[in-house]
Amino acid sequence: KVEEKVAHSKELKLQYPLSWEYKIILEKEHDARLISKEVLKDRDHHVKKSQDSAKGKYSSHALHVVVNSDEDRKAIFDALKQHKKIKFVL
Repeated sequence: KVEEKVAHSKELKLQYPLSWEYKIILEKEHDARLISKEVLKDRDHHVKKSQDSAKGKYSSHALHVVVNSDEDRKAIFDALKQHKKIKFVL
């Protein structure tokens, strides 16, 4: 029963629609805006550069988009993860 309570307490209780931020990390030479457009198509979104890695090989970006449901939020996360030029999604 304790495990059930812990698992239940980890579920997000969100009110949709809402603005969600994904962090995407890619090699510095790739264009985060173009990649975001490839994934999100005509969906309204905003990309802002966060920082470069210490050695300058990677850059991180904040990607803001309005999500309409838990399924929508997860589907975007999965689509970003599957893009060949994105190294990590948080």
